[in-house]
Amino acid sequence: MSDNTRSRGERLQIMLTPEELVLIDDFRFKHRMPSRAAAVREILTRGLSALGFAVPRQGRHSSEFGVSGDRVADDD
Repeated sequence: MSDNTRSRGERLQIMLTPEELVLIDDFRFKHRMPSRAAAVREILTRGLSALGFAVPRQGRHSSEFGVSGDRVADDD
């Protein structure tokens, strides 16, 4: 499926503490992400990568942020 036609087929709802939301928002704004959802997907991608799961790289468009797809490179 091309990047332009890729859609998110499943919705995942989670409950977070106010402190967790602050951390997600801080991450989001530090990395100039378009939404909390994009930030959460990037955090999941990084966590999975750190645990040894193969996560392919992709472009920098917000529609391309995904756990099973490529991700934005981190300069930290």
